Amino acid sequence: MVLNWIWICFFVVAFAVALVKLIFLGDMEVFPEIMNKAFDGAKNGFEISLGLTGVLALWMGIMKIGEKGGVVNALARLLSPVFVRLFPELPKNHPAFGSIFMNLAANMLGLDNAATPMGLKAMEQMQTLNKDSRTATNAQIMFLVLNTSGLTLIPVSIMVYRAQMGAAQPADVFLPILLATTVSTLVGMLATCLVQKIRIDKVLLLFILGICAFVSLVVWGFSAMPQVKIGPVSANIANIILFGIIILFIVSGIRSKINVYDAFIEGAKDGFTTAVRIIPYLIAILVGVAVFRASGAMDWITGGIGWIVSECGLDTDFVGALPTALMKPLSGGGARGLMIDAMNTYGVDSFTGRLACSIQGCTDTTFYILAVYFGSVGIKNTRHAVGCGLLADFAGIIAAIFIAYIFFK
Repeated sequence: MVLNWIWICFFVVAFAVALVKLIFLGDMEVFPEIMNKAFDGAKNGFEISLGLTGVLALWMGIMKIGEKGGVVNALARLLSPVFVRLFPELPKNHPAFGSIFMNLAANMLGLDNAATPMGLKAMEQMQTLNKDSRTATNAQIMFLVLNTSGLTLIPVSIMVYRAQMGAAQPADVFLPILLATTVSTLVGMLATCLVQKIRIDKVLLLFILGICAFVSLVVWGFSAMPQVKIGPVSANIANIILFGIIILFIVSGIRSKINVYDAFIEGAKDGFTTAVRIIPYLIAILVGVAVFRASGAMDWITGGIGWIVSECGLDTDFVGALPTALMKPLSGGGARGLMIDAMNTYGVDSFTGRLACSIQGCTDTTFYILAVYFGSVGIKNTRHAVGCGLLADFAGIIAAIFIAYIFFK
């Protein structure tokens, strides 16, 4: 229901803003621009779905090998002490635990194309236990919040964009992103635990402390490394781990004496049908975002925040990065474009340019993920997923702003 009303608001607010611009500002181009962007959004949604088809087929095929080879079940058993507490609705050693871990690990490595198929697989596995197929379960919501909070250890794509635009040190946003995304993930997890009345016992507390310790270790390791080496080294680490996982799954299939090729084909077929199933949901969210942005509503919100901050006598340098922050929960591509625009406008090594990069990397696209993941299993009632997801986004963005002032001011 929440996603339904938010989607409606995109169109209603866009129409109201466009009407004001037409009547009072004489803007004769606003409504044609809105319709053009709506058609572009629909086209982009379909093209993204087509692009996902190959990736989904590849990774769902690999996951099927891992399932039949026993690796996914082994991961489920390994993670059971923590995951049975975060996902108490799931039976111990349920296969979904392995898929959840693979999805979160891919996200942490900045490998979005690998994360999505694994996440969709996890949703399908959890849906088999759902007594009300149209309403999200607590386990599915917890998974989505952890996913949208976007814990990213290696933001490869952002460092690549900065390098292409001539940044003196493309990897100088690496540590701020890591710290901000950790805040986002912990806030999202704790908020969902509070809503779902999940008790933080010794095991979960040790898990949280373990995350903080691991992040601290990564910060220490990379802070001792020359800036110019962080990008290439982190990119290689991510891809070596990913390819290592593929080899591990294939070897497990050989050891289990399964037909690895047939298992891959079976999983790839599931990937194709999943890609087709998410097309309407993807188009719906992208068209709504495109209309809202084209109307100028996003610019009005940003301008209003800037005016309030200025009137309060506070520093306004962060306002230039707010369009990226406001767009990030709605559209990854839109936020990426606004991040690049901020670097072009203010300078790739400016405070605003670096902050836009930090915001881009600290969370994931909440509404996009909710639409695609819930849409893939036919869920309509998202319950508290939107609220907890947006709270994680907000915490990450605020953390990114404060951390940017510490690192870059």
